[in-house]
Parts: sequence; structure tokens; C-alpha cells
Amino acid sequence: MTDLFWPGDNRAGEIFSDAAFLDAMVSVENAWLGVLVDAGVAPAAVRADLTSAIAAGDAEAVATAAEADGSPVTAMLRCLRARAGGQAARWLHRGLTSQDVVDTALMLCLRDGISRVRSEITAQIGTLIDLVETHRDAPMLARTLTQAALPTTIGMKMANWLAGVLDAAEVLATGSRPSVQVGGAAGTMAAATELTGTAANAVALSGRLAAALGLADAVPWHTTRSAITRAGDALVTCCDAWGHIAADVATGSRTEIAELTEARGGGSSTMPHKTNPVLSVLIRRAAVTAPPLAATLHTASAVSVDQRSDGGWHAEWATLRTLTRHTVSAAAQTTELLCGLVVHADRAATNLATAGDLLAEQRSMVELTGRTAISGYTGAIYRLIDATLERARRHMKEVS
Repeated sequence: MTDLFWPGDNRAGEIFSDAAFLDAMVSVENAWLGVLVDAGVAPAAVRADLTSAIAAGDAEAVATAAEADGSPVTAMLRCLRARAGGQAARWLHRGLTSQDVVDTALMLCLRDGISRVRSEITAQIGTLIDLVETHRDAPMLARTLTQAALPTTIGMKMANWLAGVLDAAEVLATGSRPSVQVGGAAGTMAAATELTGTAANAVALSGRLAAALGLADAVPWHTTRSAITRAGDALVTCCDAWGHIAADVATGSRTEIAELTEARGGGSSTMPHKTNPVLSVLIRRAAVTAPPLAATLHTASAVSVDQRSDGGWHAEWATLRTLTRHTVSAAAQTTELLCGLVVHADRAATNLATAGDLLAEQRSMVELTGRTAISGYTGAIYRLIDATLERARRHMKEVS
């Protein structure tokens, strides 16, 4: 999958593509049919492998037909029933509603996207640990509100990057648990209860489906959309962390600063002398656009009504797809940026040495306390660096 309007979208591969979403919906129907058989609700003869009944080429026809019902599920079911035939066609989708299929398929696609992001974050943390350790003592100028502030080190600056990525990893782990949705027509599991004979048996079907699909089990969440908004917020937190890194690299690569350089800069269509920090630019683009996408998810959640939302639910699908793909692409770009980052420690030292008088604050502290000035005026940076490195090493141990 590619997108001319989003250079680098190809890095997300087939995650949340039309074909992937269609496959996910078929997987939900296929797994549910198996659950009905395993629970003794449907006869063993109806068990079928529906995953090959619809091909990627069917996506366009299903998408076109979806307008008639406002959902792609009905059109997909027509295809599946026609191709499965017999008892399988008769039992297909029994106990489910379109929202169950769409929401659970969204969770399957989201899970794949989150898995990719987690993998990239692990790589980023490993690279940042190396960068912090390498440049731990390298002096540089700290800047606040664009102006020269105090002495610091490159390692301290990168430790701040590392802390942001660790925060994102934690939010991603705790804030996004893709789960099944099995509520039936009105979120009451009425059909499933009728099929199984008892409410307990009906509820158990949800757990069976979750296990079959590798998702978390959950009670029906038709118009309680925190499963979507939490995931969106977690993805935005990742983009926030990467946007900070990209902004620092883009600023540090300015000609007049020249402290950082991307390994593979981008060219200009008309100025041969330029090497643009293209990865940083593209990562910042994702960081700028991610929050409004999450805001759309929150707005859609806020307008949820009754047992199925009229429009809010529909607004989530493409929004979640776009946010997930953009985040996956930005994750890969950030990994590449960090792995190839060139640090010009000599230029950073020169910028610090020529920044003028940076010790006015220190002199005021000395005057206040009457103590002798501490050499270097870099404060507790080494303790702060060590604390962040220890946190990062714990994380790497946990994910290994």
C-alpha cells in the first residue's frame, strides 16, 4: 500500500489496508463459526475455513456495495454465504451484528499496528542507550525559548529523548489492549443467549472468540468507545516522543548550529548544495497530525448514542486506520533516524564556548549561599542520566 500524499506510508505495509481489514472481518466470521461448533451450538458439519473464500480483489466490490447499508459487513456476508454454501452459509454470522464484526476487525488490525510500533520502540530504546552512553560527557549548550541558557551535555539531551520514548512504551503497554466485541444486535447478547440456552453460555462465547483471535475478552462495548480512544491516545503519545526527537534533530542540523546530521539527508529539486533533514521533517509531520486524529476519535466517542451510534461509530474507522498507519511509518522513520544520527561533538563544544556568559545564575546562587562555586555548573545531570539509563535497561530486560 502506498500514498502519494504521505511519503513513507509504504513503511506500514499492509497494516490496516483495505485487504487487511477485509481479511480481519472474514477472520472474525470464521472464528465465530468455529466457536459455535466448539460450544455445541452449531453442528460439526458447518465448520469451514472461510479465510480463503474472499480474496484481496473483492475489497473494491465490497467497498462499493457498503454504501447501501453503511457498513461493509453485509456485502462481505453475501460473498461468504454464496461461496461457502450449505449449512455453513446458514449458520454464518448467527449471534453477531455488523458492529461486532467491524469493531473486532478494527482491533485485529490495531493489534498488528501496535505490534510493529512496539518492535520499533524496543530498537529505539537500545539505540538511545548507546547514544546516551557514548555522549554522556560531551559538552553542549542548553537552550531555552530558543536562547542560550546553561551548559549541559549531549548525553543529557539524549537522555530526555530516551525518557520520552520510555513513557510512550509504557502508555502503549497499558493503554491499548485490543479486545473482542460480541454484543449482538443491541449489545445485550440476546441472540447468543437464545442460541446457547443460557446467559452464562452466551457470555462464554465471547471468551472463546477472544482466545481464537488472540484478543482480550471484554463485555460488549458498542457505545462505550474507550477501547478506541485509549489506543488512539497511546499512538499519539508515541508520536509526541518522536516529534520531540525530530524537532531537536532538525534544529540541531541548521547550518548555523550544525551539531547533528541525519545519515541520509534529502535533496532539493533546485538547490544542489542542500541536504535536508527529511526524516525529521516527516516524523514531525506525523507528530503534528496525530493529535487531531485522536481528537476525532474522542469526538466520535462523545457523540455515541443509544446502542449503536449514528455517524460517530462510522467516523472512527478511517480515522483509526490513518492514525495507526501514520504511527507505524513514523516509528520506522524514527528508528532509522536514531540509528544513523551523526553527532558533531566538536561543533557542540564550540557553540557552548562561544555562547557568552552562561554563569549569571550560578553567581547568584553562590552569593545567596556563600559557598564556593561548583566547577562546570552542570548540576545533577549524571544522576539524571543514570536514572534514565537504569529505567531503560529494566525495560529492555522486561521485553527480552
